[in-house]
Amino acid sequence: MDILEVKNLVKSYGHGESAETVLDGLDISVADGEFVTIVGPSGCGKTTMLRCMSGLLPFDSGGVQVSGEQVTRPPETLGVVFQDYSRSLLPWLTVARNVDLPLRYLGLSRAERAVRTDEALQSVGLDRHRGKRPWQLSGGMQQRVAIARALAYRPKLLLMDEPFASVDAQTRSELEDLTLALWAEHGMTIAFITHDIDEAVYLGDRVVVLSSTPTRVKREIPVPLPRPRNQLTTKELPEFAELRSEVLRVLFKGDPAPTVVPNFPAS
Repeated sequence: MDILEVKNLVKSYGHGESAETVLDGLDISVADGEFVTIVGPSGCGKTTMLRCMSGLLPFDSGGVQVSGEQVTRPPETLGVVFQDYSRSLLPWLTVARNVDLPLRYLGLSRAERAVRTDEALQSVGLDRHRGKRPWQLSGGMQQRVAIARALAYRPKLLLMDEPFASVDAQTRSELEDLTLALWAEHGMTIAFITHDIDEAVYLGDRVVVLSSTPTRVKREIPVPLPRPRNQLTTKELPEFAELRSEVLRVLFKGDPAPTVVPNFPAS
């Protein structure tokens, strides 16, 4: 069963002749328990799409359903991890209280909230940092707090918007593996937006490739790589390289490939 269904989604900014269509008839579905990654050219509207999916941003036409219910506001069964973790965490609250914050709106007892917070922090390896403020942690650890907050909420569907774009390569690999482990452990459904092709292939059951604006789905590419996956052995597989090349071919077909202009110092 599809837990997320996006049908003919249209979203524009502006009015009249100055209106710009960002999403133009977008169709995406994600099955229960699936890990789907979404890639597209820079500026194609991936974040706009996620905000429409989550009920945070109204759209012009089409529809979004989560667990069979039409989305008009953020569903209670949905969690979101944003790219800018520094703005999604409250700096004056401790790590534990940041994780606990959304649980207060679920009507849970203080004891149940404490159990969920403890379990989530242990899952991401931050239990001993529970009393610190976010600004006392590294960027990777702050993003772990954001992931723990989503886990404590126990969503059926987790949307992740380029969540590792602002961390270094080693931390990114660690967070990718953490996300895969938590996905397998908790049986969540994940739709994961990224601009990193290797990341999309490494994480996903399927890669959805978007066009440039006005954005549509170009193609969906299954990823039949064995699980569990490993940063070394998985990425050394010939099938990984083939899938990576296929995603790149689809991504740039009909769109200009990125051009790197060398910045030589003046003589």
